[in-house]
Amino acid sequence: MFIDRQRPQPAPRTARLPWRGGAMAARCVTALVGGYAAAAVLATLIARLLPGDRAEATAWGMTLSFLFYAVIGLWCFHEGRLARVLAAVWGIALTGGGLLWLLGVRP
Repeated sequence: MFIDRQRPQPAPRTARLPWRGGAMAARCVTALVGGYAAAAVLATLIARLLPGDRAEATAWGMTLSFLFYAVIGLWCFHEGRLARVLAAVWGIALTGGGLLWLLGVRP
């Protein structure tokens, strides 16, 4: 049996794509600004929809907002497709904002 013991050839170097930096910048802005907007909207929706005392519902929403922000921020850099990241994060922020606008002020 013949075993080839040559070193594997390295992959050919390609030119750096000009939009790579822009994609990373979009991912960073989405993680920072969009993640904050999505976490704030989700926290406000939780505070608005939880039954019970207004102060307790707000405290639960604000406590969970830290978890939401961390998860969204980490997912923005874990997901391979930038379009999915942009659609999901900004979609959550805009859809949640629309729902809050439709719900109005809590009585």
